Amino acid sequence: MPHNEDELNDSIEPVNEPPNEVTSLSETPVESTATSAWQTNRLDLSKVQLAADTIKSELKKVIIGQENLMDQMLIGLFTGGHVLLEGVPGIAKTLTANLLAKTLKTEFSRIQFTPDLMPTDVVGTNVYNLQNSKFTFNAGPIFSNIILIDEINRAPAKTQAALFEVMEEFQVTVDGETYPMKFPFFVIATQNPIEQEGTYKLPEAQLDRFLFKITLEYPSLEEERAILGRFRNDFKLSQKQNVQAVISPTEIKACQTLIEQVQIKDELLDYIAAIIHNTRNNKDLFLGASPRASLAIMKASKAYAAMNNRDFVTPDDIRYVAQPVLNHRIILSSEREIDGYSTKDVVADILKKIEVPR
Repeated sequence: MPHNEDELNDSIEPVNEPPNEVTSLSETPVESTATSAWQTNRLDLSKVQLAADTIKSELKKVIIGQENLMDQMLIGLFTGGHVLLEGVPGIAKTLTANLLAKTLKTEFSRIQFTPDLMPTDVVGTNVYNLQNSKFTFNAGPIFSNIILIDEINRAPAKTQAALFEVMEEFQVTVDGETYPMKFPFFVIATQNPIEQEGTYKLPEAQLDRFLFKITLEYPSLEEERAILGRFRNDFKLSQKQNVQAVISPTEIKACQTLIEQVQIKDELLDYIAAIIHNTRNNKDLFLGASPRASLAIMKASKAYAAMNNRDFVTPDDIRYVAQPVLNHRIILSSEREIDGYSTKDVVADILKKIEVPR
């Protein structure tokens, strides 16, 4: 497994095209490579696996454990989705997001959401220029490649609404003028599930725009010991400086193009549809999942297969991504809330009920 940029570049040949427009990892266009692979019934996804493993190797220089977090954040990156990280304070939500941004040769922006934050503080505004007597658009911090929105549930509804267009359509409209985002555009948001003072519930329309809601757990006893051992002589976490930028927008775009070519059989599409349909006809749920959820499961399962160097999706891939795709898109019935159920419990029950294709 490569651990530095030179080793990765030896395996992934650069392309002499402008950044953010290149769609291949080698001098041969991805489309022709994919066509050839389909003809031989084998798509070479080793470059996707290499990119994922290289990023994870950099993250593991600081982060201990949190394998699911790293995998699911990479799935979001490779599918053009966004991720919401939920967990108690101190379990490396913000740290992991910052480190992931460091591994990418892209721009990074951090927005701290607060109750007094205005939509213009996020997307930008037109400012009158006295020199030329014209209005000039001053772009907000959302105009970046990797955006960390810290404590997203601390901003009011009108600020949340400012994210609707940009997260779904990758553009911002201000005073009738539309401004497209650069590639890649990847939002990582964090929220604390236990603090209620000064927080606002995210609207369902906002939650539905996140590919995943990743729920972080406490580390195991062994991982806790490893964390103490790694940082006993490093109080300021200076090891963060060891994390290097190893992946470019060119390589991210090429990975996305390859992932689109991963095969998924019709019976697996039926399996996804049955899971989503069950959420809409489930007595335990007040609100089921939207078609955006079924597309998210399909895309995420393809990415997970590719990251494991497989050119086909399996039922296990679908089951792995179903929980983080669905847990923020469904709402429990009042009876189940009173009984102490969680959305995780209901999704697990649904996956048990639906027959797995063979």
